[in-house]
Amino acid sequence: MVDVFEFIKEKRADLKDNTDRYRVMIEPKFKALSQKLNSSISNTLNNPWMLNLPSIDKSNIFKKREPISNENIKKAYDKIKNRVGEEILVGQWETVNQDQINRFADLTGDNQWIHTDVEKAKIESPFKSTIAHGFLTLSLIPKLTENFDFESIHPGLKMIVNCGLNQVRFPYPVKSGSKIRGRVKIVNLIPKRNNIELVNEVSIEVEGRKRFGCVAETVLRLYY
Repeated sequence: MVDVFEFIKEKRADLKDNTDRYRVMIEPKFKALSQKLNSSISNTLNNPWMLNLPSIDKSNIFKKREPISNENIKKAYDKIKNRVGEEILVGQWETVNQDQINRFADLTGDNQWIHTDVEKAKIESPFKSTIAHGFLTLSLIPKLTENFDFESIHPGLKMIVNCGLNQVRFPYPVKSGSKIRGRVKIVNLIPKRNNIELVNEVSIEVEGRKRFGCVAETVLRLYY
């Protein structure tokens, strides 16, 4: 038993010696590589892709948000912030038919057979039906949310500007003939000098399905 313990101690000592030896050999190489990387990153002349990037003003990273000076913006912001995380709309059902899909295909040039060839889709598509383009579903958001009463949450609203999308996903295909409706939830808002930037999560529900046809974060500018 003593011999076994001695053997283990000896092997551990050998391992430590080998580790230290390799560390002595490798450490200078890593150090040199680290210095080279640091030098390259700090020297934008050696990094054309960094050359035109504006420098970061670190003093503004943790800058406290300025008080809202515009009284209309302040009133609207105070009202909307209490609704963050709340579902504010469940829209009416709308049918997506083949004629809509075909017209969208013609308009965008996306004539892939899974959208337009009804007979082939019945045989070869895993969905056994033609399906709406994801971007068609996305483009229907204004129609699917048109019944929202803006005055109930945004009194005095003068104008809305669509600024785009943060992210979009199409979890489930929308088959031709399906009924869909929009569900809207406020997820964030940021007061600006003369407007409020509002982020909504819009989910497109497909009748009879648990998964949504589309989930998108829309970004709007609200002017009061």
